[in-house]
Amino acid sequence: MQWIPRFWKSENFLRSLVISSFVVFFAVSVIRHLLLQSNALDLGYFDQAVYLISQGKTPIVSFRPYHVLGDHAAWILYLIAGVYQIFPSVYGLFAIQSGMFAIATIPVWYLAHQAGLDRQKSNAIAVAYLLYPLVFNLSLFDFHPEVIALPLFFAAIWTARSNRIGWFTLCMVLILGCRASLALLIAAMGVWLIGFEGRKKSGAIALILGVSWFAIATGVIIPHFRPAGADFVMRYSYLGASIGEIVQNLGLKPWLWVRRLFSIENLLYLLLVLAPIGWGVSLRHLAPLVATIPVFAMNLLSEFANQRDLVNQYALPILPFLMVMAISTVATQRRRSRLILVWSLIGFLALAKFGYFGSRYLDRVSILSETYAAIAQITTKEPVLTTSYLVPHLAHRTTIDYLKLSEPATNLSDFKYVLLNPAFPGWASSSQFAQQILSQVQANPDFELRYQRSSVYLFVKRSAA
Repeated sequence: MQWIPRFWKSENFLRSLVISSFVVFFAVSVIRHLLLQSNALDLGYFDQAVYLISQGKTPIVSFRPYHVLGDHAAWILYLIAGVYQIFPSVYGLFAIQSGMFAIATIPVWYLAHQAGLDRQKSNAIAVAYLLYPLVFNLSLFDFHPEVIALPLFFAAIWTARSNRIGWFTLCMVLILGCRASLALLIAAMGVWLIGFEGRKKSGAIALILGVSWFAIATGVIIPHFRPAGADFVMRYSYLGASIGEIVQNLGLKPWLWVRRLFSIENLLYLLLVLAPIGWGVSLRHLAPLVATIPVFAMNLLSEFANQRDLVNQYALPILPFLMVMAISTVATQRRRSRLILVWSLIGFLALAKFGYFGSRYLDRVSILSETYAAIAQITTKEPVLTTSYLVPHLAHRTTIDYLKLSEPATNLSDFKYVLLNPAFPGWASSSQFAQQILSQVQANPDFELRYQRSSVYLFVKRSAA
């Protein structure tokens, strides 16, 4: 076993770490998908949007009927569509997401090296990043374009400290294309770079770009493509019905949000975010977290509980600045590599959701063969009505929808195929509701039963005379 310490110190370690982490992230995301655990939101949503763009069609997702730019102004999806022109498959999204998580290891390592850490400690920092539970958990959770911003944030910090203004600006622009709300973090990052890093030029660029893009995205682009307003505003309904009203009430009516901010739930969330990287937390090096204030504020003030966990994507923009803080701590306080690795491994084992593969991800194993047999008989790109977890398997068409209790009135005439499973109704539905729709299809003379096995039913609309 003497090769282990030699390999740990070798120049090939980082390359091997990137490749092996990509393989792991890609494998777990694909396996979850094949086990019918992916969902319409968010994998099916982005898969259909990118597919439509790649086909030169207007990217209006059929089950969220507004232009994709009306969601989070994520124009990066137009760049991703180039991949679909070569390889039009949902697995392309998995590869992109897994690649971003893995590639981020490189600028993390270089940030550690830039801070004066030796190769062994830089390697330990890179491994600790990969062991941060959110990285693994989010690789399981469908697809989110803001993952593309993760390596760009690390690279941007490195380029700012290296005075590579051109590359820094490019990173900023690409990050802003991943999600409109990241503009607030970019602006706060500018404050951090100017006030704490002494990087006035790069800080000014970040501040100007962040403020400008947030104003353009929320004031022009999103309202143009979605006049009803963005979904995320509803998560702060107690503060107002629009972004302007929310901002106004934050300043004029602090009693609306102070009690929510200082709550036990929020304290537990802060501990949850910091605990896996506790080896690198230091009061002397908290300055990088200045950039994360907007993200923390959005998560802590939201009525949407999913913004306060390490499973969903909402804490992802915080991670780069946690790592920068931790690197500074190690550089000045000489934390040992063994402490970093052991602590990170314990955090991963405690909070990463790898155990789902032995529990909840197996609940649809009994219907795999029947479901894939039914999917194989959907041979055209015509409209499909199905369950939420099958949308990502059938999204490459103009129209697809899934059963939703919130919209019980379903117009069957809009669909060529109806693929149902009342025993496994999927997210946003119920067995009773799925059985109700099944009865409607069975009673409709326009449809014929094409496939039925166990609780899986595939109906196809009869051809017109």
